[in-house]
Amino acid sequence: MIRAVIVDVDDTLCLTEAASFDLENDVLARMGRPAMTRTVHLKTWGEALLDAMPQRSPGLDLARFAALFPGVHQEYLADGRLDVIPPENLDALDELVAAGRTVLLLTSRAEAEVEHLLAPDHVLAGRVSAGYHQGNTRFRKPDPRAFDELLAETGFHPGECVYVGDSPGDAVAAGGAGMSFIACLQSGVRRLDEFDPGYVTAAVDAFPGIVAAIDRLG
Repeated sequence: MIRAVIVDVDDTLCLTEAASFDLENDVLARMGRPAMTRTVHLKTWGEALLDAMPQRSPGLDLARFAALFPGVHQEYLADGRLDVIPPENLDALDELVAAGRTVLLLTSRAEAEVEHLLAPDHVLAGRVSAGYHQGNTRFRKPDPRAFDELLAETGFHPGECVYVGDSPGDAVAAGGAGMSFIACLQSGVRRLDEFDPGYVTAAVDAFPGIVAAIDRLG
């Protein structure tokens, strides 16, 4: 039986690649640097931000970017331009919780990029039990050990877990950890044929489809 549903954030729970592209280019502009191309952003999408930025903007002063980013990030959140979770996705989480499943987040984001999602006054409160990110995990996807802290703290067995994500690296991490994996293709950033089929248990065209897909898993 699937007891735990572990959900990726970016382009899974909410569609964020395009908004993140604008946000990061905004920070680069404030630094007086040229904009990155959408092609390079898509190519490196899914990597931790500070790992990806030297590829997205070669020669970047990474420390200055890291210092400027949180303030611009907060501006985008306040303006409703980032991390907007559609009502139908919240409804899907409610169905999972009502069915007795524990919902958890696991993302490659830094702690500062995810802490608002875990705040007690956020719409995810009461729906998501805990979140795992760079601040409380030692390893990053696609390393299967990205789930180590989650499994140790919750006591769930990998066979009781399903991970929902949007990237081939998500699938590799989940499969390597012994978990089922559902590919969420709603963003259109990835195609199913980009995934190793050996790691994909199911695929859905939109996030709400995970409810039925998980029901079929047991």
